[in-house]
Amino acid sequence: MSPEELITLLVGTPSVSGEEGPLADLVQDLLSTQGFEVQRQGNNLWCAFGKKGGPRLLLNSHLDTVPPCAGWEGDPFTPLWQGSRLQGLGANDAKGCVAAILLAAFDLSKQNLDGEVVVALTAEEETGGQGIATILDQLGPLDGAVVGEPTGLRVCAAQRGLLALKCTARGQSGHVAHAQMLGTENAIHKAGRDITRIAAMDFPAHPLLGSQKAQVTQIQGGLRRNQVPDACEFFVDLRTGPDQDHDALAADFQRRLESEVAIHSKRYLPKGTDPSHPIVRAALQAAGKAGPVGSGTTSDWAFLGDIPAVKAGPGDTFRSHAPNEYLTLPELEAGVAFYANLVTTFFKMQVPHEG
Repeated sequence: MSPEELITLLVGTPSVSGEEGPLADLVQDLLSTQGFEVQRQGNNLWCAFGKKGGPRLLLNSHLDTVPPCAGWEGDPFTPLWQGSRLQGLGANDAKGCVAAILLAAFDLSKQNLDGEVVVALTAEEETGGQGIATILDQLGPLDGAVVGEPTGLRVCAAQRGLLALKCTARGQSGHVAHAQMLGTENAIHKAGRDITRIAAMDFPAHPLLGSQKAQVTQIQGGLRRNQVPDACEFFVDLRTGPDQDHDALAADFQRRLESEVAIHSKRYLPKGTDPSHPIVRAALQAAGKAGPVGSGTTSDWAFLGDIPAVKAGPGDTFRSHAPNEYLTLPELEAGVAFYANLVTTFFKMQVPHEG
């Protein structure tokens, strides 16, 4: 199957997050037809091939897409070729990576490899659901991993995590007319002071990710226009670096704010891999890049534990979740070559896996 045929087939099979079944069926059939022994849990697929007993490398990307947004020209679920450019939902994020991994696997499976490749194409990445985290313990020991996301084949050796905090300012209700006389505590005023503090907070910069600011993203408080509010709730979104601990950060916020601070979500952990690790060096060599970069977006890398990993793939992150998403054929072909070269280069750099 040609790259054009495969990416057209993938993009033409809708797979909005939570509804990946038809695409999982399709990919399972494609892999089985090529002779792979496919395992499946829900809409998560995986298979392994190559030399058993050698180093093991995971190639992972996701089958699901976000729902189509407003602004599409034409049907987002109908693949549209315009010269060498394919437009359609998921073409860029991340069916281009899925297609490139599959095509690389088809080619690599015919070679005498120095290690074993594990391909895992998973579900619900866009909603943080039942994806790679639910099958990781079934994949066996892994010496490295590559997470397929549209990076323009730039090698991401660090990825931001996500810490979401729910903050609640407490006050005392009373009639607005008597507030000054009674000294009633206004919860919205208290929240405002804390929000000003948050806006002024600075955090250490990361070598690949740079600096970041916490952002207040939602706020709600007050019952009536003539009543002093006794509660005001707001949410804080902080994109974290590999050197930051989510629990310690939350405790620091609590020390610095008047409001009550609770962790709303901390499961998207920040990730980083030493640039000298073979997985980074192999990826850089395969991509022809001088050095790694950082990524501000989350991905399934967040759930890979301590496995040394990079994030890289064909496409452009700025096309993701946008109308008229597209991928070009040269980008896809470069992605196939990248994954294939990365695998063989990584195995040459590694020692045989023990245990």
